[in-house]
Amino acid sequence: MIPSKRRWKPAGLLVYAALVGCMASETPEPGSAETERAAVADGSEPVSEARATIEHYLSKLPDRDYVKTYGGPEHPRTWYTAAEALGEIGKPAVPALIERLDSPDPYELMLALYALMLASQDPALMAETEGDYLRLGTVLTPDTNEENRRLALDWWRRHQHLWR
Repeated sequence: MIPSKRRWKPAGLLVYAALVGCMASETPEPGSAETERAAVADGSEPVSEARATIEHYLSKLPDRDYVKTYGGPEHPRTWYTAAEALGEIGKPAVPALIERLDSPDPYELMLALYALMLASQDPALMAETEGDYLRLGTVLTPDTNEENRRLALDWWRRHQHLWR
């Protein structure tokens, strides 16, 4: 008699199918930065909806209350929600972030620079720039805004042709 391979029992197959179905159905929330990046990348949603999402997060950059805290009470860290979302959107957010580099508000400028650094690391964009993303020294402090702004504008001059 030939030893048989382990056979799936009907109950095991149902559990396996349910697990695979759950994993496959994990999709980002509508309106999330991940959804917007995917929508812009594959053209499945109108560009105006993506632009509206970008505008929403841009409007929240100067809002000092639009943050979350993580890391627990012993090591609290600030999550800059708007900047992180714009960074997740990636390439489509870059031109709007460049426009924000003229902000007179040091806090807004600091977050625009941070978001731009994150957005410049969009894998699709990095493929186009041959890995040249915006490298900033110290971020999330207004004290480095001037130097970081200079670095951001230099990076933009090298790559602005990608948005024409």
